Amino acid sequence: MTAIRPGAIRAHMRFLSDSLLAGRAAGTSGYDIAAKYVAAQLEALSVQPAGEHGTWFQNVSMRKSVNIAAKSSLTLFRNGKALALKPTDDFAFFGDLVRTQSDVEAPVVFVGYGVTAPELTYDDYAGVDVHGKVVAFLTNAPPRFPTSLRGFYSDDVVKSKNAADHGAVGILEFMLPDDERRYSPEIRFTELSTGNLAWVDTKGQPSEAYPELRGWATLTRHGAQLLFENAPRTLTDVYAAADASQPQAFLLPWSVKLHTASTWSALVSANVVAKLTGSDPVLRNEYVVYTAHLDHLGTCPAISGDTVCHGTLDNASGVGTLLEIARAYRTLPHAPRRSILFLFVTAEEIGDMEGSDYFAQHPTVSKESIVADVNIDVAPGMVFYGTNKLTAIGIEHSTLRENAERAARRTGYTLIEDVRPEENLFIRSDHYSFVKQGIPAVQVRNGGFSPDTIRKLFASHYHTPLDNMEQPINYEAGANAARMIFLLGCDIANQDRRPVWNSNDFFGRAFASRSNNRVR
Repeated sequence: MTAIRPGAIRAHMRFLSDSLLAGRAAGTSGYDIAAKYVAAQLEALSVQPAGEHGTWFQNVSMRKSVNIAAKSSLTLFRNGKALALKPTDDFAFFGDLVRTQSDVEAPVVFVGYGVTAPELTYDDYAGVDVHGKVVAFLTNAPPRFPTSLRGFYSDDVVKSKNAADHGAVGILEFMLPDDERRYSPEIRFTELSTGNLAWVDTKGQPSEAYPELRGWATLTRHGAQLLFENAPRTLTDVYAAADASQPQAFLLPWSVKLHTASTWSALVSANVVAKLTGSDPVLRNEYVVYTAHLDHLGTCPAISGDTVCHGTLDNASGVGTLLEIARAYRTLPHAPRRSILFLFVTAEEIGDMEGSDYFAQHPTVSKESIVADVNIDVAPGMVFYGTNKLTAIGIEHSTLRENAERAARRTGYTLIEDVRPEENLFIRSDHYSFVKQGIPAVQVRNGGFSPDTIRKLFASHYHTPLDNMEQPINYEAGANAARMIFLLGCDIANQDRRPVWNSNDFFGRAFASRSNNRVR
């Protein structure tokens, strides 16, 4: 079997994690250094550039919006009483991509999870009129939903469109206690402080923005408690109904006034794209895409004087792994039948996977020629020791299950189902951009539950300066998992038939018409 070199992966990770790159935030010189490093490594492998105009790069024009907390406010009103909520203690705003100043004053209606899912006979908006009102809802989606559909209906874009379609003018979101323990408001607020990002079209319009919504705030537990003071149902009751997947909606006793001020900046950041031409005279015109996001958050709140969010595991590990997988393809005696694209994307961390979303909608090859995406985000194996289990997120939707199972068997792994469906991993990385364009996609991750010590270590390091080269990393285990990912893509590239969506699959029905990938 083609060798994957753990030392080479480690060397890539070390360079990309260096403080010189200042956390690789999209649109910064640190990111540009990372992109040029990756392009140089690809050129050394003698693969072909596959970006724009014969280069390694596809430029993505974006708008960044950062909320100015000191000039923004959220105030509750009831019976002549005004209650001003406190920034950070009670709430934080998303940066507004549509306007730099906005005001809205309206009653507040609680709408459960804010989900309308007719195929699952679920609708939080049933029986309430939210036209001209601000809606309050819980993050996530009903736990009785199938895992990937729970992810779909948890998506901020899906929820904001649903709110706008129902006539809402603003959003207040807050978390269930269990979700807070997994993904604290402090992490959410840190991410919001770095800004909101969207790619813009040739007319300068941001993608997936809804101008009907004139303010979006996320609330802390204390902020939610204030909002539900004297409400028809207590927060405890609301949490219980949400855990039981019960639709719920009612008018809250407050009206709310939102004032937001945001700064805008324009930036350009590049995806890095390379191609290995396939060996079959017909199938070489089709492509298997590998993706890994190259960006990270830039700077973060300091820990022991370090403010750089190094992004070692997230996602220098995926980039280093994909570079080594590209090298493994070059050592084959013959290229696989289909062509391979190696895609290193920008702007995954802020915005909504903007680099991959832009590429999936505007690929540098024809969209119809892309048969599948294989994504690496936090390379498996490196933070989960002593296991032969992997989870291939998304394989239940298409014939990619067969490819993943073959690759796992050949490398001694057992594939297991996602044991943390509440994390909504299906929608949280770059493979999902391809799903939304009708292209079957998979992300390979660690399988099963991490030992408590490793889980707590990762949780304490995630999106902080502690995600660096000093943490325990198992490069040998990472290289073993990389062999499985290599064989998965190779298997897809060599089979006669392109992957297809399963019959009656939700995502196949919703998106297959956007590509040439059909439902079986």
